[in-house]
Amino acid sequence: MNFVFAEPIGLTDKDKSDFAAEMQLQNNAVTFFDTVPSSQDELLDRALTADVLVVSNYPVSEQVVMGAQNLKHIVVAFTGTDHVAQSACAQRGVLISNAAGYSTQAVAELTIAMALDLLRKVTPADAVTRSLGGRNGFLGLELQGKTFGIVGMGLIGERVALLAKAFGCRVIAWSRTVKAIDGVEFVSFDDVLSQADILSLHLPLTPQTKGLIGALELAKMKPSAILINTARALVVNTNALADALHEGIIAGAAVDIYEKEPPLDADHPLLFAPNTLLLPHIGFATHEAIALRSGIVLQNIRGWLSGEPQNVVG
Repeated sequence: MNFVFAEPIGLTDKDKSDFAAEMQLQNNAVTFFDTVPSSQDELLDRALTADVLVVSNYPVSEQVVMGAQNLKHIVVAFTGTDHVAQSACAQRGVLISNAAGYSTQAVAELTIAMALDLLRKVTPADAVTRSLGGRNGFLGLELQGKTFGIVGMGLIGERVALLAKAFGCRVIAWSRTVKAIDGVEFVSFDDVLSQADILSLHLPLTPQTKGLIGALELAKMKPSAILINTARALVVNTNALADALHEGIIAGAAVDIYEKEPPLDADHPLLFAPNTLLLPHIGFATHEAIALRSGIVLQNIRGWLSGEPQNVVG
Protein backbone atom coordinates (compact mmCIF):
# COMPACT_ATOMS: atom_id res chain seq x y z
CA MET A 1 0.00 0.00 0.00
CA ASN A 2 1.08 3.56 -0.69
CA PHE A 3 0.07 6.27 1.79
CA VAL A 4 0.37 9.89 0.64
CA PHE A 5 0.03 12.86 3.00
CA ALA A 6 -0.64 15.41 0.29
CA GLU A 7 -0.37 18.45 2.56
CA PRO A 8 0.96 19.13 6.06
CA ILE A 9 -1.47 18.16 8.83
CA GLY A 10 0.63 19.06 11.85
CA LEU A 11 2.48 15.80 12.39
CA THR A 12 5.75 16.20 14.28
CA ASP A 13 8.96 14.84 12.79
CA LYS A 14 8.82 12.03 15.34
CA ASP A 15 5.22 11.24 14.39
CA LYS A 16 6.28 10.98 10.76
CA SER A 17 9.33 8.82 11.34
CA ASP A 18 7.53 6.50 13.76
CA PHE A 19 4.55 6.03 11.45
CA ALA A 20 6.75 5.51 8.38
CA ALA A 21 8.75 2.86 10.25
CA GLU A 22 5.56 1.16 11.43
CA MET A 23 4.17 1.06 7.90
CA GLN A 24 7.48 -0.13 6.42
CA LEU A 25 7.34 -3.19 8.67
CA GLN A 26 4.05 -4.02 6.92
CA ASN A 27 5.57 -3.42 3.46
CA ASN A 28 3.73 -0.14 3.04
CA ALA A 29 5.24 3.09 1.70
CA VAL A 30 4.57 6.54 3.14
CA THR A 31 5.18 9.90 1.49
CA PHE A 32 4.87 13.21 3.35
CA PHE A 33 4.58 16.51 1.50
CA ASP A 34 5.52 19.62 3.46
CA THR A 35 3.74 22.13 1.22
CA VAL A 36 0.13 22.63 0.17
CA PRO A 37 -0.52 21.70 -3.48
CA SER A 38 -0.69 24.69 -5.79
CA SER A 39 -3.50 23.25 -7.91
CA GLN A 40 -5.66 20.21 -8.49
CA ASP A 41 -3.19 19.10 -11.15
CA GLU A 42 -0.41 19.08 -8.56
CA LEU A 43 -2.64 17.27 -6.07
CA LEU A 44 -3.33 14.62 -8.71
CA ASP A 45 0.40 14.25 -9.36
CA ARG A 46 0.93 13.63 -5.65
CA ALA A 47 -2.01 11.22 -5.42
CA LEU A 48 -1.39 9.35 -8.65
CA THR A 49 -0.09 6.14 -7.04
CA ALA A 50 -1.78 6.55 -3.64
CA ASP A 51 -3.95 3.86 -2.13
CA VAL A 52 -4.69 6.19 0.78
CA LEU A 53 -4.66 9.97 0.40
CA VAL A 54 -4.48 12.24 3.44
CA VAL A 55 -5.56 15.88 3.19
CA SER A 56 -6.69 18.55 5.61
CA ASN A 57 -9.02 21.15 4.11
CA TYR A 58 -7.47 21.33 0.64
CA PRO A 59 -10.19 20.53 -1.94
CA VAL A 60 -10.15 17.10 -3.58
CA SER A 61 -11.91 17.38 -6.93
CA GLU A 62 -13.60 14.79 -9.11
CA GLN A 63 -10.55 15.09 -11.37
CA VAL A 64 -8.33 13.80 -8.56
CA VAL A 65 -10.69 11.06 -7.39
CA MET A 66 -11.15 9.74 -10.92
CA GLY A 67 -7.52 10.21 -11.94
CA ALA A 68 -5.87 8.48 -8.98
CA GLN A 69 -6.59 4.95 -10.15
CA ASN A 70 -5.25 3.18 -7.05
CA LEU A 71 -7.21 5.35 -4.63
CA LYS A 72 -9.24 3.44 -2.05
CA HIS A 73 -9.46 5.73 0.96
CA ILE A 74 -9.32 9.49 1.61
CA VAL A 75 -8.49 10.41 5.18
CA VAL A 76 -9.54 13.98 5.92
CA ALA A 77 -7.70 15.64 8.79
CA PHE A 78 -10.69 17.87 9.40
CA THR A 79 -14.27 17.58 10.62
CA GLY A 80 -16.08 18.75 7.49
CA THR A 81 -15.71 16.81 4.24
CA ASP A 82 -17.72 18.99 1.87
CA HIS A 83 -14.45 19.95 0.12
CA VAL A 84 -14.09 16.36 -1.15
CA ALA A 85 -15.90 15.21 -4.31
CA GLN A 86 -18.13 12.78 -2.45
CA SER A 87 -20.27 11.68 -5.40
CA ALA A 88 -17.12 10.72 -7.32
CA CYS A 89 -15.87 8.80 -4.27
CA ALA A 90 -19.17 6.94 -4.04
CA GLN A 91 -19.01 6.14 -7.75
CA ARG A 92 -15.52 4.69 -7.41
CA GLY A 93 -16.05 3.08 -4.01
CA VAL A 94 -13.49 5.32 -2.32
CA LEU A 95 -14.01 5.47 1.44
CA ILE A 96 -13.87 8.83 3.22
CA SER A 97 -13.07 9.23 6.90
CA ASN A 98 -12.68 12.38 8.94
CA ALA A 99 -11.23 13.56 12.24
CA ALA A 100 -14.51 14.38 13.95
CA GLY A 101 -14.17 15.75 17.44
CA TYR A 102 -10.56 16.88 17.32
CA SER A 103 -11.38 20.59 17.51
CA THR A 104 -14.48 20.53 19.70
CA GLN A 105 -12.90 22.37 22.63
CA ALA A 106 -10.85 24.69 20.44
CA VAL A 107 -13.83 25.90 18.40
CA ALA A 108 -16.10 26.15 21.43
CA GLU A 109 -13.57 28.29 23.31
CA LEU A 110 -13.05 30.55 20.30
CA THR A 111 -16.83 30.97 19.96
CA ILE A 112 -17.04 32.29 23.51
CA ALA A 113 -13.96 34.47 22.93
CA MET A 114 -15.55 35.98 19.82
CA ALA A 115 -18.77 36.71 21.68
CA LEU A 116 -16.85 38.40 24.49
CA ASP A 117 -14.77 40.41 22.01
CA LEU A 118 -17.88 41.81 20.33
CA LEU A 119 -19.82 42.42 23.53
CA ARG A 120 -16.94 44.11 25.35
CA LYS A 121 -15.59 45.84 22.19
CA VAL A 122 -12.15 44.42 22.86
CA THR A 123 -10.73 44.86 19.36
CA PRO A 124 -11.95 48.47 18.93
CA ALA A 125 -10.68 49.31 22.43
CA ASP A 126 -7.26 47.93 21.52
CA ALA A 127 -7.21 50.13 18.41
CA VAL A 128 -8.15 53.22 20.43
CA THR A 129 -5.42 52.54 22.97
CA ARG A 130 -2.80 52.05 20.25
CA SER A 131 -3.83 55.35 18.67
CA LEU A 132 -3.12 57.00 22.06
CA GLY A 133 -6.80 57.47 22.87
CA GLY A 134 -8.68 56.91 26.12
CA ARG A 135 -11.84 55.12 27.19
CA ASN A 136 -14.08 58.04 26.18
CA GLY A 137 -17.32 56.47 27.38
CA PHE A 138 -16.59 52.95 26.10
CA LEU A 139 -19.35 50.75 27.50
CA GLY A 140 -19.67 47.10 26.66
CA LEU A 141 -22.08 44.33 27.55
CA GLU A 142 -21.71 41.33 29.83
CA LEU A 143 -22.27 37.78 28.68
CA GLN A 144 -23.98 36.83 31.92
CA GLY A 145 -27.74 37.01 31.65
CA LYS A 146 -27.82 36.97 27.87
CA THR A 147 -29.75 34.44 25.80
CA PHE A 148 -27.24 32.35 23.91
CA GLY A 149 -28.81 30.72 20.85
CA ILE A 150 -27.15 27.72 19.25
CA VAL A 151 -28.05 26.44 15.78
CA GLY A 152 -26.82 22.86 15.43
CA MET A 153 -26.36 20.80 18.56
CA GLY A 154 -23.55 18.42 17.65
CA LEU A 155 -20.40 17.96 19.69
CA ILE A 156 -19.28 21.56 19.26
CA GLY A 157 -22.73 22.99 19.88
CA GLU A 158 -23.00 20.98 23.10
CA ARG A 159 -19.60 22.20 24.28
CA VAL A 160 -20.52 25.81 23.51
CA ALA A 161 -23.71 25.33 25.50
CA LEU A 162 -21.70 24.09 28.47
CA LEU A 163 -19.38 27.10 28.36
CA ALA A 164 -22.23 29.58 27.84
CA LYS A 165 -24.04 28.16 30.87
CA ALA A 166 -20.88 28.58 32.92
CA PHE A 167 -20.99 32.29 32.07
CA GLY A 168 -24.57 32.50 33.33
CA CYS A 169 -26.37 32.55 30.00
CA ARG A 170 -29.80 31.22 29.22
CA VAL A 171 -29.10 28.69 26.48
CA ILE A 172 -31.61 27.93 23.75
CA ALA A 173 -31.03 25.73 20.70
CA TRP A 174 -32.47 24.60 17.42
CA SER A 175 -31.24 21.37 15.88
CA ARG A 176 -32.43 18.65 13.54
CA THR A 177 -32.30 16.26 16.51
CA VAL A 178 -33.70 17.33 19.85
CA LYS A 179 -31.59 16.09 22.77
CA ALA A 180 -32.06 16.01 26.50
CA ILE A 181 -29.30 18.36 27.65
CA ASP A 182 -29.44 19.83 31.11
CA GLY A 183 -29.93 23.57 31.01
CA VAL A 184 -30.59 23.75 27.25
CA GLU A 185 -34.06 24.63 25.97
CA PHE A 186 -34.81 23.41 22.45
CA VAL A 187 -37.03 25.85 20.56
CA SER A 188 -38.27 26.40 17.02
CA PHE A 189 -35.99 27.88 14.38
CA ASP A 190 -37.92 31.16 14.39
CA ASP A 191 -37.74 31.33 18.18
CA VAL A 192 -33.98 30.82 18.32
CA LEU A 193 -33.62 33.62 15.77
CA SER A 194 -35.92 36.05 17.56
CA GLN A 195 -34.88 35.35 21.16
CA ALA A 196 -31.09 35.05 20.92
CA ASP A 197 -28.78 37.86 22.00
CA ILE A 198 -25.91 35.80 20.62
CA LEU A 199 -26.70 33.43 17.75
CA SER A 200 -23.92 30.89 17.13
CA LEU A 201 -23.86 28.48 14.17
CA HIS A 202 -22.54 24.94 14.62
CA LEU A 203 -23.91 22.79 11.83
CA PRO A 204 -22.44 21.17 8.71
CA LEU A 205 -22.90 22.39 5.17
CA THR A 206 -25.50 20.28 3.40
CA PRO A 207 -28.05 21.04 0.66
CA GLN A 208 -30.52 21.66 3.49
CA THR A 209 -28.31 24.10 5.43
CA LYS A 210 -26.85 26.05 2.51
CA GLY A 211 -28.14 29.61 2.78
CA LEU A 212 -29.99 28.80 6.00
CA ILE A 213 -29.33 32.32 7.31
CA GLY A 214 -30.35 34.92 4.77
CA ALA A 215 -32.04 38.31 4.72
CA LEU A 216 -35.38 37.00 6.02
CA GLU A 217 -33.73 35.17 8.93
CA LEU A 218 -31.51 38.10 9.85
CA ALA A 219 -34.56 40.37 9.91
CA LYS A 220 -36.10 38.14 12.59
CA MET A 221 -33.16 38.68 14.94
CA LYS A 222 -32.99 41.38 17.61
CA PRO A 223 -31.36 44.65 16.48
CA SER A 224 -29.04 44.20 19.47
CA ALA A 225 -28.09 40.61 18.56
CA ILE A 226 -24.75 39.36 17.27
CA LEU A 227 -24.13 36.45 14.91
CA ILE A 228 -21.16 34.10 15.23
CA ASN A 229 -20.17 31.72 12.44
CA THR A 230 -17.46 29.13 13.05
CA ALA A 231 -19.31 26.47 11.03
CA ARG A 232 -19.39 26.83 7.25
CA ALA A 233 -19.45 30.05 5.24
CA LEU A 234 -22.24 29.03 2.88
CA VAL A 235 -24.65 28.40 5.74
CA VAL A 236 -24.94 32.21 5.74
CA ASN A 237 -25.68 34.47 2.79
CA THR A 238 -22.62 36.72 3.05
CA ASN A 239 -24.10 39.64 1.11
CA ALA A 240 -27.26 39.55 3.22
CA LEU A 241 -25.15 39.55 6.39
CA ALA A 242 -23.10 42.51 5.20
CA ASP A 243 -26.29 44.40 4.31
CA ALA A 244 -27.82 43.61 7.71
CA LEU A 245 -24.74 45.01 9.46
CA HIS A 246 -24.69 48.18 7.36
CA GLU A 247 -28.41 48.74 7.95
CA GLY A 248 -28.32 48.03 11.68
CA ILE A 249 -30.65 45.05 11.40
CA ILE A 250 -28.28 43.22 13.76
CA ALA A 251 -25.61 44.71 16.00
CA GLY A 252 -22.53 42.74 14.96
CA ALA A 253 -21.01 39.57 13.61
CA ALA A 254 -17.93 37.45 14.24
CA VAL A 255 -16.77 35.18 11.43
CA ASP A 256 -13.99 32.60 11.23
CA ILE A 257 -14.99 30.79 8.01
CA TYR A 258 -15.32 32.03 4.44
CA GLU A 259 -16.18 30.87 0.94
CA LYS A 260 -12.48 30.23 0.41
CA GLU A 261 -9.51 30.08 2.73
CA PRO A 262 -8.00 33.47 3.66
CA PRO A 263 -6.40 35.65 2.48
CA LEU A 264 -9.74 37.11 1.40
CA ASP A 265 -10.31 38.99 -1.83
CA ALA A 266 -9.92 42.74 -1.37
CA ASP A 267 -13.59 43.30 -2.25
CA HIS A 268 -15.06 40.75 0.18
CA PRO A 269 -18.24 42.40 1.53
CA LEU A 270 -17.55 41.65 5.19
CA LEU A 271 -14.30 43.64 5.08
CA PHE A 272 -16.37 46.82 4.83
CA ALA A 273 -19.19 45.88 7.21
CA PRO A 274 -19.30 47.63 10.60
CA ASN A 275 -19.06 45.92 13.99
CA THR A 276 -17.38 42.80 12.71
CA LEU A 277 -14.65 40.56 14.04
CA LEU A 278 -13.02 38.66 11.17
CA LEU A 279 -10.57 35.87 11.90
CA PRO A 280 -8.52 33.87 9.33
CA HIS A 281 -10.03 30.43 10.06
CA ILE A 282 -8.32 29.70 13.38
CA GLY A 283 -11.12 27.87 15.18
CA PHE A 284 -9.28 24.55 15.07
CA ALA A 285 -5.80 26.01 15.38
CA THR A 286 -4.49 25.11 18.82
CA HIS A 287 -1.52 22.94 19.67
CA GLU A 288 -3.81 20.61 21.59
CA ALA A 289 -6.30 20.20 18.74
CA ILE A 290 -3.63 19.59 16.10
CA ALA A 291 -1.99 16.92 18.27
CA LEU A 292 -5.36 15.22 18.77
CA ARG A 293 -6.09 15.43 15.05
CA SER A 294 -2.79 13.79 14.16
CA GLY A 295 -3.59 10.85 16.40
CA ILE A 296 -7.07 10.43 14.94
CA VAL A 297 -5.75 10.47 11.36
CA LEU A 298 -3.16 7.80 12.06
CA GLN A 299 -5.71 5.66 13.88
CA ASN A 300 -8.09 6.02 10.92
CA ILE A 301 -5.38 4.58 8.66
CA ARG A 302 -4.58 1.75 11.07
CA GLY A 303 -8.25 0.90 11.44
CA TRP A 304 -8.75 0.78 7.68
CA LEU A 305 -5.68 -1.43 7.27
CA SER A 306 -7.03 -3.86 9.86
CA GLY A 307 -10.40 -4.05 8.14
CA GLU A 308 -12.17 -1.95 10.78
CA PRO A 309 -12.54 1.54 9.29
CA GLN A 310 -13.58 4.27 11.71
CA ASN A 311 -14.93 7.82 11.45
CA VAL A 312 -16.40 6.93 8.06
CA VAL A 313 -18.43 9.71 6.43
CA GLY A 314 -21.51 8.94 4.39
